[in-house]
Amino acid sequence: MEKQEYVAGEGLVVAPPEAGVLEIRIDRPEARNALSTPVLRGIVALLEQAEHDDAVRCVVLTGGESVFAAGADLAEMAAKDMQAVLLEERPRLFAAIARFPKPVIGAVCGYALGAGCELAMHADILVAGESAQFGQPEINLGIIPGAGGTQRLTRAVGKSVAMKMVLAGEFIPAREALAAGLVAEVVADEACLPRAHELARKIAAKAPLAARLAKDAVLQAFETPLAAGLAIERRNFVVLAGTDDRNEGVRAFLEKRKPAWKGR
Repeated sequence: MEKQEYVAGEGLVVAPPEAGVLEIRIDRPEARNALSTPVLRGIVALLEQAEHDDAVRCVVLTGGESVFAAGADLAEMAAKDMQAVLLEERPRLFAAIARFPKPVIGAVCGYALGAGCELAMHADILVAGESAQFGQPEINLGIIPGAGGTQRLTRAVGKSVAMKMVLAGEFIPAREALAAGLVAEVVADEACLPRAHELARKIAAKAPLAARLAKDAVLQAFETPLAAGLAIERRNFVVLAGTDDRNEGVRAFLEKRKPAWKGR
């Protein structure tokens, strides 16, 4: 398969896939990585390309060691009236990020606020640096979260912590986010991105179809009643039983060797 070239859009940096991992970095230091619509559009474009690239099995999303994303672009927001907000494309862009079927690891240092916190929660696994601060401070602007902040946050941390963050606009630090279940690990800031890549490489080395269907099944736990979720899990389990990778995995285990996954 021909190697694909990834071109970063406005406010983004992208690293070529390596060991099955594509890194996307938000890069607007002058705006504390504020998530403008062009930035979101660029993330979606890269994910759509990665979805159809067999060389990419996992994505790392980061903002660097100083800040993940300190919110939406307020200058852009201020120029929109109610009709413009109603018709804007941001909900479609966030929905496209949520639909990305391959695993995503988020590496968060510094502020992940407002839209930045909402974007971080689209990752499947979050690794936080010690400096990480998560918040939904939209109430300070006379608005509320609008890209899943009231819904994903509540499912992640529970009602009381979510209400504190949404109603009082208070941030929670990395260790509190870990205790609340928002992040999987907390490490030193300088170790955050390397640890995210370590996890991503580990996932990229697994059977790619199994990784995609496992992600799908886990996400269904937030969308469906238990009986429906169990049915989806079983469906995905049965589908994988008919794949070449499943047969290769069983043979490799019995033959005590490393499996050679084909994604088929």
